[in-house]
Amino acid sequence: MLTLSLFDVDPEDATAAKRAAQLREELNEHSHRYHVLDAPTISDAEYDALLRELRVLEAAHPALITPDSPTQRVGAPSAEGFAKVAHPRPILSLANAFDAADVRAWRERLLRHAESLGLTERMAATRFVVEPKIDGLTVVLTYRDGVFVQGATRGDGAVGEDITANLRTLRHVPLALRRSAHPPAPSMLVVRGEAFVTLADFEHMNEKLRSADEKTFANPRNFAAGALRQIDPAATARRPLTAFFYNVVITDGTTAPTQWESLQWLRALGLPVSDIAQRCDDLEAAIAYCESYVARRDELPFEIDGMVIKIDDLALAEQLGYVGKDPRGALAFKFPAREATTLLRDVAISIGRTGNITPAAVLDPVQVGGVTITNATLHNYEDITRKDIRIGDRVIVRRAGDVIPYIAGPVIAARTGIEQPIQPPTQCPFCGTPLVKREGEVALYCTNDECAGKVDRAMQHYAGRSAMDIEGLGEKIVAQLIDAGLVTDVADLYALHKDQLQPLEKFAAKKTQNLLDAIAASRERPLERLLIGLGIRHVGEVAARALARRYGSIDALLAASTDELQQIDGVGPIIAEGVTAWAARPATRALIAKLQTAGVNPTQEPQIDAVIEPPQGSFAGKVFVITGTLSQPREEIAAWIEERGGKVTDSVSKKTSYVVIGDDPGRSKVDKAMKLEIPTIDETALRALA
Repeated sequence: MLTLSLFDVDPEDATAAKRAAQLREELNEHSHRYHVLDAPTISDAEYDALLRELRVLEAAHPALITPDSPTQRVGAPSAEGFAKVAHPRPILSLANAFDAADVRAWRERLLRHAESLGLTERMAATRFVVEPKIDGLTVVLTYRDGVFVQGATRGDGAVGEDITANLRTLRHVPLALRRSAHPPAPSMLVVRGEAFVTLADFEHMNEKLRSADEKTFANPRNFAAGALRQIDPAATARRPLTAFFYNVVITDGTTAPTQWESLQWLRALGLPVSDIAQRCDDLEAAIAYCESYVARRDELPFEIDGMVIKIDDLALAEQLGYVGKDPRGALAFKFPAREATTLLRDVAISIGRTGNITPAAVLDPVQVGGVTITNATLHNYEDITRKDIRIGDRVIVRRAGDVIPYIAGPVIAARTGIEQPIQPPTQCPFCGTPLVKREGEVALYCTNDECAGKVDRAMQHYAGRSAMDIEGLGEKIVAQLIDAGLVTDVADLYALHKDQLQPLEKFAAKKTQNLLDAIAASRERPLERLLIGLGIRHVGEVAARALARRYGSIDALLAASTDELQQIDGVGPIIAEGVTAWAARPATRALIAKLQTAGVNPTQEPQIDAVIEPPQGSFAGKVFVITGTLSQPREEIAAWIEERGGKVTDSVSKKTSYVVIGDDPGRSKVDKAMKLEIPTIDETALRALA
């Protein structure tokens, strides 16, 4: 074998050799942590990026390829503690595609190779099968005379670990194949599949581990791997694993001619097969099917990180052979990463217009789903404590529904001992007021209505298009007015005059007059727009319209009781309590009086005895139950639902339309929903319903 010395190459090659050696070392270590220790410290996407970099280097400098390079391997050595199992055929990995262009390039390579083999017509005629790429642990099962005799992990692709006793505990693994299948079970059959845990079971088990003060699992894949590598099979039996099978590795009987027929045969034998596998007439249809699951992946009860496209003609796939360790006849269509790891540098605090304090992670920049993330929500301080997130941690960053970035938890295995616990503040960082926690809520609140941290947000909200629609009163102008001491609340806007505004930067005569005209025009906005603009906690457009119709004036609304408010269609208990709490504050009364003096006092004929229209909106007539941690406090999600005509209750019943599940949901609610066959959805699906 050629040994490459750094003294024998030019500086550019020496740099490439040094980087390749570094990548090999890092990738082999990460592979060991992933496959053997079940304690990865980077995400799959980060591993893939390092591997791609090494492939590029080796392609440019073939002399750098070494036997221990991860590009020459298909897995990792089997762990100690289990007997070794030699697979009858290599259990290979797949090449990756990251978009439609990569898939089409794969097809072009296949067509060229097929032409060289005289297989052009067969390649042109083949169909494709698309299957989910489940994020679990690969397992290889051996049946003799229809009876399960051995189960193994993939290991390094050539040798795996004997986990027969553990696999016997899985209810989805048949101990004997069905005799009624056609063709019948052969005398020897080896199949490949994926063992995994459903998302609901994963959350339930993690909650049990937390309650017992035991280590939780970072993701479903680690959970499945850890469960199957228990020394005691009884421990595996206590963990809710399932499995799907998708490949005949080897058999001494008749084989199906196509992958699609092979899946049907596996199902007929009693082996579970994914219902979302689909045969496509051409590659474009296969690409479209893959792409459809980029958005639909949250609908599935298990994690997938992509789809697998396979040539349906199995004989053709075999004739096309391999590229290195990858079969040419199949390709993994990887979805955009929704998870990455990075360093948590600090915690920033923001304050909403209602005074709720929200912690946010300040991160080293990291790519998640094609977006550079530098900040991510930490939900609240109770969530931080529960997850034991610390400053200096390497943390797992995810994008909820591919939109809202949040911290899923720390990578415990990456800790060095210098990480610092995050302490919740006791005083508002903007005004020094002691923070409070309301009964039944997890958020901290600043109760100072004049807090500098929320005056600007309140004013921007008041001027918004759906509220008082004061054109020209944007974020920068609001900041100028506050900094100049011209306004301390929204009522002060109506006392502004030219002589105050024109000295401000970029306030020419026309701009000044336009702003004053827009402020004056806002006096004529209807009552519902004023109610929106005042930022009453949980009152959005639907509730504001219902309140305006019922009471007709701000004074009548201030006198309403909680019970009375709840009788109005479109106003639930969360909104009613928010209104009465707002009305009871002396600062509210003072602000309303100040607005009325300024000529802002819209009224309309109250419809006390009129038949109120049924709740309007996409959630009209639907009842929701929320369990677990979502991207916003529960009461804010509830108000958002109520604004769209829905109702939120605390308990699951036959009247419940949906149970919305966040992080760490209450198991009793999930169990009852399953028992009553009530749909369970996550936050992404909830927002999609709207």
